[in-house]
Amino acid sequence: MKIAFLTSGGNAPCLNSSIGRLLFNFSKTSSDITAIGYLNGFSGLLKGKSIALPINSNSTRIDSLYEFGGSLIGNSRVKLTNITDCLKKGLIKDDEIPLEVSAKQLIKDKVDILFTIGGDDTNTTAKDLKNFINSNNIDITVIGIPKTIDNDIFPVRRSLGSYTAAKYGAIFFENIVNENFMAEKHLIVHEVMGRNSGWLSAFTAKMYFDKLDQKDFDIINKKRYEIHGIYLPERELNFDKEIERLSNVMEQTNCLNLFVCEGAFLEEIEKDLGRTGNSVQKDAFGHVRLDSVNAAKWFSELISQEIDFDRILIQKSGYFSRSAAPNSDDLDYIFKICDFAFDNALKANSGVVGEDQRTGQLSCIDFNEIKGDKGLDINSKWFLELIHRIEK
Repeated sequence: MKIAFLTSGGNAPCLNSSIGRLLFNFSKTSSDITAIGYLNGFSGLLKGKSIALPINSNSTRIDSLYEFGGSLIGNSRVKLTNITDCLKKGLIKDDEIPLEVSAKQLIKDKVDILFTIGGDDTNTTAKDLKNFINSNNIDITVIGIPKTIDNDIFPVRRSLGSYTAAKYGAIFFENIVNENFMAEKHLIVHEVMGRNSGWLSAFTAKMYFDKLDQKDFDIINKKRYEIHGIYLPERELNFDKEIERLSNVMEQTNCLNLFVCEGAFLEEIEKDLGRTGNSVQKDAFGHVRLDSVNAAKWFSELISQEIDFDRILIQKSGYFSRSAAPNSDDLDYIFKICDFAFDNALKANSGVVGEDQRTGQLSCIDFNEIKGDKGLDINSKWFLELIHRIEK
């Protein structure tokens, strides 16, 4: 039996660990199993570039993967049905079809089971590949492992690595917030990753408050350490009322600490760009390139027109938090999901493994049911408590 891995999309604190746990499980079955990893996701699959991965009874080498964030086999963002983009990137020739090239490479490499570790774009691309394989009667099992710090894959309840990313985002801001003493009127804007979901921004804020509540504020003014505003794609904002509220907070604290999801205000920003004859940039999947939008900068400039600041500090925790190794809670969850993926792989069950929020059960979910951009539930108890604390 031959198994293969590819990791795709952005980094997350679960990639190496997921590979490691699956290798560990397969190493306990038989000695005739081999494993490879395609380099840089679907790009490596198209190019036929891979490396051998260790399968043996001695788990010491495999265990070391749990200590590292990122992916030893690398990532990329490639959509197999976007032929134009694949041509532009030099991944195929003029007369080639990416799905066909990928399937032929798997056959050439004699792969029996392919594990795709990634978010909604990765798993919808894996869906396209699996559907092509099925339509051509190719006997290869494809299993998706849900990875995204945005936690926005429908109907997966919890994506691997998302809790760790929130924890490290909170740690990041725990240090950055001390900068608000560097001026009499200070604005800190903490931009958190998230395309169309504010889950990571909100859960990072929740974890930050949990850490804040453990500190002793007998001497230091706790209000200067609070989060004074949070801005998410799921919540509409009355800008006039919000600026009035923030002005009142500023009078009391002489500082503002704001959390901005990088996917917030996209409609307003797009309108502003349109007025100047510009437009938002998009990737191969049709998503807005968020690094070209810069929601935090846009919002800080907007409120600076109404509130006077001596110093403005914009900080982004995304790369810091998404590149961390998984914490103990996430690692336990990674083991749970990967053990279930291993069982389904042996049964030749294709699909995305995870807790199905519709049933509450651990399931191997049909690829065709997977969708992206699952929004934050703004009516959930923990989120309503968070908003009440921030906007009280």
